This record gives sequence, structure tokens and C-alpha cells, in this order.
Amino acid sequence: MATNSSIEWTEATWNPVAGCNVVSPGCTNCYAMRMARRLEAMGQPKYAGTTRMSGGRPKWNGVVRIDEESFRLPATWRTGRMIFVNSMSDLFHEAVPVKFVQRVFETMRATQQHTYQILTKRAERLEELARKLDWPANVWMGVSVENADYLYRIDHLRRTKAAIKFLSLEPLLGPLENMNLQGIDWVIAGGESGPGARPMNPSWVRSIRDQCQSAGVAFHFKQWGGVNKKKAGRMLDGQTWDEFPKEPLRSEAALAAAFV
Repeated sequence: MATNSSIEWTEATWNPVAGCNVVSPGCTNCYAMRMARRLEAMGQPKYAGTTRMSGGRPKWNGVVRIDEESFRLPATWRTGRMIFVNSMSDLFHEAVPVKFVQRVFETMRATQQHTYQILTKRAERLEELARKLDWPANVWMGVSVENADYLYRIDHLRRTKAAIKFLSLEPLLGPLENMNLQGIDWVIAGGESGPGARPMNPSWVRSIRDQCQSAGVAFHFKQWGGVNKKKAGRMLDGQTWDEFPKEPLRSEAALAAAFV
């Protein structure tokens, strides 16, 4: 399924993979678990059996399902969009075959009118597979870092050949001081939202913003979060922060091939 997205830093979502499992504290209240349960109830077989109920809430159960039909969708969008890949899973999940990941990259290369944003918590597998992937200029690669215990994910990302490398510091669950932002093009920060949302200290966000400004890295503040994220808003010190990285140039031949 590909849909318009309400996520502040993208325009649409494309989900070649469904299902996941919890790997770190940032996964605890993942919105995708609730959404997968809802989509299953709506009769979408792609999400059937991907969650279980635990403590009255849906949780991933480790079932991962690949969607062969999804490969046709990006080419149907003639106008270029910014597309978040796998908002309902993780492309670098251990259960996703290497050849399937390569096909996703082939599809992205063939549709140069779009910009694709991939995000993973499985940074080790990302680096492991990176050398087996052909990295087109329209693919942005990111890793999630929710607290200081997972800063090592940035090093794995840095060693890939992605044209744009970014960090999603959301849900931000602790301070991230003295980050090494060398080779990083973009940082997104935000608080957790929805049921059971854990609080975020404003000083954590200010520190990240200041680190980005010192390093010349684009900074995007997504939200304060909380149970009512709309009410909490996304203003930081009197302004919104909607910076995006500068995209690399794509060859005319690559752009033309996307419309053949």
C-alpha cells in the first residue's frame, strides 16, 4: 500500500514489507503496531497475524511479510514525491531476503522522479548489506537513535554509500550529547506521542539543535509529542524548524529513464 502521509517530514509512504519485532526501547509504543492491528481488522491480508495482544495493546509478534505487488506502485506516481519506505516495518529486518532488498533498490533507481527515505534500527544489517546494494542518488538512508545506548548506529550508517544520510532521534528518550555528526546531512528530533507516551526534556532538543547548527547539519523538529501531540505542537524557542538537506544532483539520463 502507498498512501499520502501525515508525517511532517515526508509526503507519502510505500510499504513493500509488513510486520516487525521490538528491538530497543524506541519500539515500545510504536504507532505501526496499532495501525497494523487496525488494518488487519479492516480486512487487509498483508497485515493479518503480524501482531498479538499484550497488556491490552497490540505488539509485533515477529511475523514479517513481503509484498511482491508493491513494486508496481511507485511508477504509477508520475509526479515526484518524497516517500518514506516501510513506515510499517523495517527494510533491513533479518527476515527480509537480500534479493528482496535489492529489488526495492532497483525500483527506487528506476523511479528517479521520487525521493525515497529509508529508516532502520537494524544498523548492523544495514552496513552488512550496503556493499551489495546499488545506491542511487534519490535514496536517503537513516537510522533511529532514541538514547545514548544506540549512538553506535550512526557509525554503521556513516559507512554506507547513501547520498544523503540522516538520523531520526524519535522518540527521544534521553540526552544525546557530543554526537559525531561527521558525514550526516539531516537530523530529525521529536517526542513520543500516543498512549503511554514517555516525556521528553526540552533541554535534550535544544542540545541537538545546537549541535546541528555547529556542525552545519539540517535540523527538523517534528513534535513535542505526548498524548495530544497537536495541542503540544512543534514550536521550539518561538519557531518551527523545518530544515531539509540539500539533495544531490541527478543525471538527466537517470531522470529520463524514470519516465520511459
